[in-house]
Amino acid sequence: MFKKRQFILAMTAAAAACLPMAKSLAAEKFPERTVMFVVPFPPGGPTDAMARVLAVELGKELGQSVIVENKAGAGGNIGAEYLERAKPDGYTIMFGTSGPLAINQSLYKKMGYDPRTSFAPIMYVGYLPNILVVRESLAVKTVPELIALDRAKPNKLSFASSGNGASSHLAGVMFNELAGTTLMHVPYKGTGPALNDLLAGQVDMTFTDILTAMPFIKAGKVRALGVATAKRSTAMPDIPTIAEQGLKGYDVSVFFGVVGPKGIPADRVQALNHAFAKALDSDSVKKAFAAQGLERGGDTTPAYLSKFIASEVERWSSVVKKSGVTLD
Repeated sequence: MFKKRQFILAMTAAAAACLPMAKSLAAEKFPERTVMFVVPFPPGGPTDAMARVLAVELGKELGQSVIVENKAGAGGNIGAEYLERAKPDGYTIMFGTSGPLAINQSLYKKMGYDPRTSFAPIMYVGYLPNILVVRESLAVKTVPELIALDRAKPNKLSFASSGNGASSHLAGVMFNELAGTTLMHVPYKGTGPALNDLLAGQVDMTFTDILTAMPFIKAGKVRALGVATAKRSTAMPDIPTIAEQGLKGYDVSVFFGVVGPKGIPADRVQALNHAFAKALDSDSVKKAFAAQGLERGGDTTPAYLSKFIASEVERWSSVVKKSGVTLD
């Protein structure tokens, strides 16, 4: 009985000793210093541009500087692994995309993190639609016409991508699966080289993001056949979706979500979520994102992003398997 009492007293004392530490972190004003906003891609791309617009308004809402830090490499995995190792105090967060937050889980042989369990979801921001564009000289104006041409001349038409396993590659894999076509994949090292060869007529088409394609569509240098998402793009509402042209269920886009390392206190997650929500509603961010073709997300709760990431990992797993591509 005496030993039991001693044990209870010891446990009570230990818990009391830990309590001030837990309360200290929870009670500490947040944020009190600069917040690092990790972008897992190089400067200059659409993800980087969006993050920098967001960072300015986020800083105003938080009352602290928000610095964009580019940690590029391995399709976004370098930045995601950096985040996974960061201290879970809310001062290091990441602007993630479909690659590091979903597709890479099935694409890469070795992963230093799991997007479903390694991060603290903060907010689903939205998505950038992909769009199917063909070279101006290709004699098709609709998706059904493209499918008919492929069936008349199988294994002749080619589609460019920004690289093996990229969304522009997997979009073509999904298209072949649903349409029964034989479009041949031609991988490039980036969107720029892929688009350059499309403009030069070296390849027949590409499934690129709408931000990249818009100026070339408007200039008449490429022809848009269909938006690759379930709904039409608000930036180019006159272009029908691929799904409404006969390929039901076809939906390919690049999504954007903000995450932090696992273990961030719940109150700090909520503080960041609230600040991001206000930043997204600011006139400057609305204007910039509309110009870039970004479609805003509906449910912006951390819980929604958590479920969404899990569903995207599962969805892209089957597409990656069909592509036959794995990366080291």
